[in-house]
Amino acid sequence: MSTAEAPEPGVRSKSNSPRQIPVVGVVTEDEDAQGALKPMDLNRVIKLLQETDKDDLEEKQLKAVKILVQYYQNGFPLRDLAQIFKILNLCAGKIGQQPHFIESAYSILKLCGFPFLKKKVSDEITYAEDTANSIALLGDLMKVPSSELRIQICKCIVDFYHAEPPKKHITGYQQASSSYKIQMAEVGGLAKTMVQSLALLDNQLVEKLWVLKALQHLSTSEANCTLMMQAQAASSICAHLNDPDPSGQLLFRSSEILWNLLEKSSKEEIIQQLSNLECLLALKEIFKNLFMRGFRHYDRQLRNDILVITTIIAQNPEAPMIECGFTRDLILFATFNEVKSQNPLVKGLKLSNSYEDFELKKLLFNIIVILCKDLPTVQLLIDGKVVLALFTYVKKPEKHKIIEWSAAQYEELQLHAIATLSSVAPLLIEEYMLCQGNARILAFLEWCESEDSFFTHGNSFHGTGGRGNKFAHMRYTLRLLRAMVYLQDETVNNDLCEKGTIQQLIGIFKNTISKSNDKEEAIVLEIQSDILLILSGLCEHNIPRKEIFGTEGVDVILHVLKTDPKKFQSGLGYIVLLFSTLDSIWCCILGCYPSEDYFLEKEGIFLLLDLLALNQKKFCNLILGIMVEFCDNPKTTVHVNSWRGKKDQTAASLLIKLWRKEEKELGVKRDKHGKIIDTKKPLFTSFQEEQNIMPLPADCPTVAVMDVAENIRAKIYAVLGKLDFENLPGLSAEDFVTLCIIHRYLDFKIQATHKQRDLANKSWENFLARTSNAKTLKKAKRLQEKAIESSRYNERPPNAIFHQTEIKGLNTTVPSGRVVTLESTPARLVGGPLADTDIALKKLPIRGGALQRVKTVKIVDEPKKNVLT
Repeated sequence: MSTAEAPEPGVRSKSNSPRQIPVVGVVTEDEDAQGALKPMDLNRVIKLLQETDKDDLEEKQLKAVKILVQYYQNGFPLRDLAQIFKILNLCAGKIGQQPHFIESAYSILKLCGFPFLKKKVSDEITYAEDTANSIALLGDLMKVPSSELRIQICKCIVDFYHAEPPKKHITGYQQASSSYKIQMAEVGGLAKTMVQSLALLDNQLVEKLWVLKALQHLSTSEANCTLMMQAQAASSICAHLNDPDPSGQLLFRSSEILWNLLEKSSKEEIIQQLSNLECLLALKEIFKNLFMRGFRHYDRQLRNDILVITTIIAQNPEAPMIECGFTRDLILFATFNEVKSQNPLVKGLKLSNSYEDFELKKLLFNIIVILCKDLPTVQLLIDGKVVLALFTYVKKPEKHKIIEWSAAQYEELQLHAIATLSSVAPLLIEEYMLCQGNARILAFLEWCESEDSFFTHGNSFHGTGGRGNKFAHMRYTLRLLRAMVYLQDETVNNDLCEKGTIQQLIGIFKNTISKSNDKEEAIVLEIQSDILLILSGLCEHNIPRKEIFGTEGVDVILHVLKTDPKKFQSGLGYIVLLFSTLDSIWCCILGCYPSEDYFLEKEGIFLLLDLLALNQKKFCNLILGIMVEFCDNPKTTVHVNSWRGKKDQTAASLLIKLWRKEEKELGVKRDKHGKIIDTKKPLFTSFQEEQNIMPLPADCPTVAVMDVAENIRAKIYAVLGKLDFENLPGLSAEDFVTLCIIHRYLDFKIQATHKQRDLANKSWENFLARTSNAKTLKKAKRLQEKAIESSRYNERPPNAIFHQTEIKGLNTTVPSGRVVTLESTPARLVGGPLADTDIALKKLPIRGGALQRVKTVKIVDEPKKNVLT
């Protein structure tokens, strides 16, 4: 308590005190002598309770405890807490043989519900350890087989959070802070022992409900949630969700605890604890029961909470959602309104337009998106006709038709269903085509573009930016179409092109340009970006579709390229639109000569060079790549050479300037005039010098390849190469120096290849020298033996056995494997294998031979094969 707080009622101030203590509630020594609460001899009570051999001992013990309870009827001082809880523990230990001690323990526990008392401000710190240990004892006392005692322990814990003030104030004492007990419970680990006590209460509902109530309060702090997690609270509580409970408290309190555990402890660990068959079966039965029979507002809220917890668990791919049958039921509940089912679970079932049922529908759509990430779910999605159910929302609203949802609710569900289709439909292409998905999407896009009177509310997350218009519908429909096109499935894409998708999308793009305003700018930019990405996916590698894209499509691209460069810094999606546009140039124009020529005629190259002159690294690489491809068109050179930027800068000068900037960023060594400093490594970057040599898998590109791919030097070289490096206007002296380096770029890059080739040639020459010159062979052999000897240990370990690994007299200097098959001169000409070695002294050739010195040696069998092992 701070010094600014008002004094407690009944605390008397003494003006003539010899010393003043500036803390409210702390009294002087004179007042302490006159205090109403004098110290009690607790050690005598403890000693009395520990005695066992007197006749009337139980009566004396009970009387002593009763006096103690009467004495501390207004609360326990912190300084006495350790001894009081020792007395409580002794009383609890006697309950098994002496049931009368239940009342004694109960009375002490009841007083624990009052705030603890402190004589000094420092008492909370001084007695913190004693207090924490005392409170921790409450959890251990749950092992005492007394229902009355267990319930009182739980009430005591609940009182930590709703403490009642004492009946009267005691002079010289003040209450400990309201959060002190809660903090000490965290330090003592009370939450963990309370979770463990649940195992003792399987068939005792009332006691279990009180424990859950205590845990519900304890789980409001992160520290306690961590302790509960360590005791496997999530799995032990969830597994008993479906236990019989007429009051409904068990489900309510358990779900609240699970929520707190997910929010205030390790979410991943809690999900892991809940991802077992027992927990999921319990959740499944509870959800089905609430879904089918829960009609109260409270039941519907609880049903939705259970579904959210299930959704979180479903994010774990190891959770047995399919095995327990929960996935099949959830798919059924999500689609029974749209696709009629004879399943008895949903027979006669209907959702209302209440807020809870509306939230349920959205949650079911959401969990389908999560479940479809697990591929085994695909067959269940097919069986449940999920694609067909979702496509019932992809249509214009029908007038005068009575629906169960309000207009705002239906709009939000419609957008949510289309967003769900974006995740589900790519997995079920066959079902998508059977539902005529392309035709439905294009028809819905046509409605989105029409002038029909339709007022959207735009209140939901999915409806952002679409209030009073159809832009939100168009955005999510285009996302769905983009997801399907990017599958690169020819059946889907051919069907789209046959239905005139390319022309329709170009028309939509043009209309968005005229309809957009500042309020809708962000969503319109996203729509335009998606249209260009869809067109890129359709036209890539397909010349006939590029021809359909034609001049109208080129005009759309040129419109984006003419955007004010300042808007690229606005953060409203202009950069994304620009990247989509550059991608469209790659996929929809390049390779189609009529479109290329039209792009050049409309000064498209000038617009690209204008963007390049902005010197924005994020899109320089992509623009230069487009320039390289465009330079294959002979008409491009004239346009490139004709371009002029600020201060009459030419394209060649711009490209050389970009080269120098890139080399500066890469740390390439150049002098002040731009000349090469390190002639051995003319293109080496500081990154390459600092990088350590590391082994890479065969399918991983090397550092050299990544260097060419990631920096723009190779592309600048390619563009200038297409311009022949000659007659380039507007270059300074420094530019010409840099141009010389650029011109030799490829030579400097093969330079490493030449070095490797030289080394290979030198190795071959050495090999030829050894095989044709005996002196060279002997010299090489001596060097090899010396190298082998120098690699061995100088000192042999004691008692070591030395194994000879060399074959003496073997004239070879190349390493060999374990088995060498010799297919050379026949044995009859050279005297057999190894005839010129010491081994030959043990063998005799069958038919004479070159080595006659072995005549005196005992004849042995001829070896069967010419194989050296």
